Amino acid sequence: MTASLYERLGATPGVTQLAADLVDAHLKNPRIATRFANSDVPRMKNMAATFFIGATGGPQVYEGKDMLATHRGMNISADEFMAMLDDALDAMNTNHIGPGEQAEVLFAFYSMRSQVVGV
Repeated sequence: MTASLYERLGATPGVTQLAADLVDAHLKNPRIATRFANSDVPRMKNMAATFFIGATGGPQVYEGKDMLATHRGMNISADEFMAMLDDALDAMNTNHIGPGEQAEVLFAFYSMRSQVVGV
């Protein structure tokens, strides 16, 4: 049996670190940093990690809103969405995630585009 993406990303410790690095990248990215100016960063990292754990085949521990409800009314642009994908790629490179897993993660994020951009 093939290991889940969750397992290949390092299970809970690996996914949690990846999510934390992704949030840190967002906070530094001038294209989207203002979106996070007044955020509770530890909570944001926790929500990102728990969402990502469940979305990659790990235990379902996320209890937040779905993507559409989370982003409704934010009017996120396509450029901002691409900035998030760029940050995700940088975070995966920082964490030495292989190209196959990177492709799976980016595909998963991109599949949620309609629930994030322009809603």
